[in-house]
Amino acid sequence: MTLVNHDTARTGQTGQWLVSTDGQRWWFDSGSIALDFAYTGALGENPAGELLHTAGDLADWLNERYSPQVEVADSAAPSAAPTPRIQTQDRDLTDALALRGAIARLARAAADGRDVDGQDIDIVNLFAATPDIPPALTGGSRQAGRTSPRAGQALSTLARTAVELFGPDTDGRIRYCSADDCTILYLDTSRSANRRWCSMQRCGNRAKVRAFRERNAASAAPAATSESAANAPRTSTLSRPRVARHAFEKPLLP
Repeated sequence: MTLVNHDTARTGQTGQWLVSTDGQRWWFDSGSIALDFAYTGALGENPAGELLHTAGDLADWLNERYSPQVEVADSAAPSAAPTPRIQTQDRDLTDALALRGAIARLARAAADGRDVDGQDIDIVNLFAATPDIPPALTGGSRQAGRTSPRAGQALSTLARTAVELFGPDTDGRIRYCSADDCTILYLDTSRSANRRWCSMQRCGNRAKVRAFRERNAASAAPAATSESAANAPRTSTLSRPRVARHAFEKPLLP
């Protein structure tokens, strides 16, 4: 018997590859699949640009995260049946962009410490209230429900993740990257709540390189000062007047 788990939020599979404006490809784990979704193009200065141009783009993104995840519960081999795929239409893309925009605006408000817009909350709640993708067991003799999940179910599962993202348990953990020139935000899921960078591969590495150069410059400065002092020209005592030994003597000029 195997468990087919359609919920990425339960498996903890977050993160995606982004491409910055200079063409650098880097891995960004926002800490939440809802924020990952917002970073497909809705979160302002997104370095990846717009990723969801067509309904097919939406289908690819959803299937990468919500296609059935098979977990083997015993020694039996997983079924070789084809994996059901989510099919999308243009109206699904319209719905997805509306949900994505609401998530992005709520995330900005949370990071900025501002009041949220009630309409954005209504949008997330509306999607979360619809049927999501249920987990299922394989090996039965009858098919329960659809053979493949609908796009609306995937968006509902995504919206329920957003409800958790903006709940009280994450208060103060949605924050911006610490780099001065970076506006990317993330959910800090670390136990000690000490995450600082959007990615160690990007801003974290830049900060380490900058700190290394500053330490080298600071250690080199005293050495340069000592060397300059050692190489400074010395004033000869012959060029100065000899000081009189007694008050009645006059200085002797050379």
